[in-house]
Amino acid sequence: MSKIIKADLCVIGGGSGGLSVAAGASQMGADTVLIEGGKMGGDCLNYGCVPSKALLAAAKKANGLQHADEFGVTGQPLVADYEKVMAHVSEIIAGIAPHDSVERFEQLGVRVIEGYASFSGPDQVMVNDVTIKARRFVVATGSRATAPPITGLETCGYMTNETLFENREKPEHLIIIGGGPIGMEMAQAHRRLGSRVTVLEAFKALAKDDPDLTSVALKALRAEGIEIREDVKIHSVDRAEDGAITVAVEEEGREEMLTGSHLLVAAGRKPNLEKLNLEAAGVQYSKSGIEVDERLRSSNRKVFAIGDVAGGFQFTHVAGYHAGIVIRNALFRLPAKVNYDGLPWVTYTDPEIANVGMTEKQAREQLGDKVQVLTFPYAENDRARAERKTEGFVKAIIGKNGKILGAGIVGMQAGELIQPWALAITGGLKVSSMASYIAPYPTLGEINKRAAGSFYTPKLFSSKTRWIVKLLSLFG
Repeated sequence: MSKIIKADLCVIGGGSGGLSVAAGASQMGADTVLIEGGKMGGDCLNYGCVPSKALLAAAKKANGLQHADEFGVTGQPLVADYEKVMAHVSEIIAGIAPHDSVERFEQLGVRVIEGYASFSGPDQVMVNDVTIKARRFVVATGSRATAPPITGLETCGYMTNETLFENREKPEHLIIIGGGPIGMEMAQAHRRLGSRVTVLEAFKALAKDDPDLTSVALKALRAEGIEIREDVKIHSVDRAEDGAITVAVEEEGREEMLTGSHLLVAAGRKPNLEKLNLEAAGVQYSKSGIEVDERLRSSNRKVFAIGDVAGGFQFTHVAGYHAGIVIRNALFRLPAKVNYDGLPWVTYTDPEIANVGMTEKQAREQLGDKVQVLTFPYAENDRARAERKTEGFVKAIIGKNGKILGAGIVGMQAGELIQPWALAITGGLKVSSMASYIAPYPTLGEINKRAAGSFYTPKLFSSKTRWIVKLLSLFG
């Protein structure tokens, strides 16, 4: 006979979103159960954000040493020890893991059950031999890497983000299928660590971002020696007896065989739904994820879904944002709704690409010629020149009466520089606020201020303004 546990809230999934809900709910006095069948911390800690940024940090150090002579600094020849680099990645994960551990959450008052949850009714789930009946459920099971239907792919053996960081052998030639953010970040990291890298993309690389921004980043990546091949058809993949990977591709009508030592597939993700038995709970879903309303409620009002499994934006910070929306709805009955107007996202290549709000294309589709685009280049910023990082620019999208509709940045620390624009959009600030604050000198932040200030340039230097200044000068 199964054991029955009753709770106020049951969270399914111990990734970033689920952990945020569980911690917040428990600290607010709710009787909370957390169920996790894999690793605590989920994809972000173990296979995604944390290890990828740790690897990028190592690659950035290597690149900095390679170009140190530009600053008058020279030393011993650079050696990138791939095994030690990956040990660094593992060390970073291990250092963060206790914060997401079963022990910590039990100390917070959360009852943690290790196993995979399956709904057995509209208000209960089963895991192992335990039945949990709860007033509300939050599904936060995330997503996982998926592979395109390429002949031979499933049998040849390949890496995804879930297995890449277990590899300890530096790829001699890494072939990457997929030119999205994950593919491009890992391409640059491995190139800087000494691997030859070829990226194969069926459409356009970094296609979801503003092409004005991505053109700068892709030019820089190609300049580092990364081969980026777009509009490519992949017919088949095979592995030879010596372990080499062979990929049959077609580009502009020409067929070619590419040979590499390692293969990484970074061509999409799918929500983790299969084990949940959502039909038993009356929860509607599609291949994109659980269908939710603006309050993140599913078709079963007792069941919420957050993060990747809810479809839409697949970012860790979105899962964290969802957690706050769900806590207000599930615990306090407050009708909080999601609002993505000020949602930022970043691709962590070097240079970085950051966006928030509308792109120029989206704004023009909605508002036509009522949109004004402001830009300012890194090359005219003194701090960027001192760092020898002058590639890139800020691009702000401004609507009627100076309303900030969106912003995009490509360049050094774009992910940091995008945040004032996100704050401005969220707070309903106009471009005047960005133009009038005092920026310390010399900082990259001045780029934002200068871009915003250019909104007033036509007015300040108009013939009317010059006439007024001349008239005032006549009166001393």
